[in-house]
Amino acid sequence: MAGDDLPERFLAMLAVERGAAANTLAAYRRDLESAREAIGDLASADGSALASLGEAWSSLAASSLARKCSALRQFYGFLVDEGVREDDPSGFLPKPRTRRPLPRLLSHEDVERLLALAEAEAESERPDAVRLLCLLELLYGSGLRATELVSLPVSSVPHDAPFLHVTGKGGQQRMVPVSTRARKALSRWLTFRRPHASKFLFPSRGASGHLTRVRLFQLLRDLAARADIDPARISPHVLRHAFATHLLEGGADLRVLQMLLGHADIATTQIYTHVDSARLVALVNARHPLANKGN
Repeated sequence: MAGDDLPERFLAMLAVERGAAANTLAAYRRDLESAREAIGDLASADGSALASLGEAWSSLAASSLARKCSALRQFYGFLVDEGVREDDPSGFLPKPRTRRPLPRLLSHEDVERLLALAEAEAESERPDAVRLLCLLELLYGSGLRATELVSLPVSSVPHDAPFLHVTGKGGQQRMVPVSTRARKALSRWLTFRRPHASKFLFPSRGASGHLTRVRLFQLLRDLAARADIDPARISPHVLRHAFATHLLEGGADLRVLQMLLGHADIATTQIYTHVDSARLVALVNARHPLANKGN
């Protein structure tokens, strides 16, 4: 392989094998070009060259530095896999001082309190209460992003299969399972939603034509306050994180979670699904086929 072709071949691999979105590929391309401008040919760079990127990128925020280093680590892993290099020099890359903060975590009890209150309020048969129950069930039951949820078209609602058709970041399409509870809440909401009012599942009179992310945020925090939960702990993103974390605690596979959450990079899923190390050790001890051997 020609050295100049390797970054493009790497990006093509990300697109084909991992389904990376166009925005992700564009960001990785910029990261590789930035590194090449600083140290020259990437394919032949040694450890000292990669270490020098710490000074070249010293003005970057920790999150930006972490992303660039992640792109380079994957690139050098690709070179090793393709037999272009025998060594992987990415261990010399600079290490950001801070990690991406983990989302606030909700316990099972917190979520049950929110759902119980939403269900009780929906018994009033007020359309806004029924809609809120549906929003909450889809956030926690399917792990949707706030933007994905509020902009769902009516056409995405399942008719004979328990899945939603979701358009995520970068226009990537995925199918998301809908729990039995969420399907019931969804069917209930559809009886209140005015037919043909809009192409969106949660229509609004605003410019977008659908419920806004800001309004969704407000509705959830108001619900939390009524449930005697600190509103500062609640957001659509926190419920998405609770969906992933609670599934992982139940034994879900990380790759399955990556698909459900619509992540191009498994590293992002690992951040979202952070759980305590003691539980993971207990899971390995209980589930691994060699766990009871040698006792």
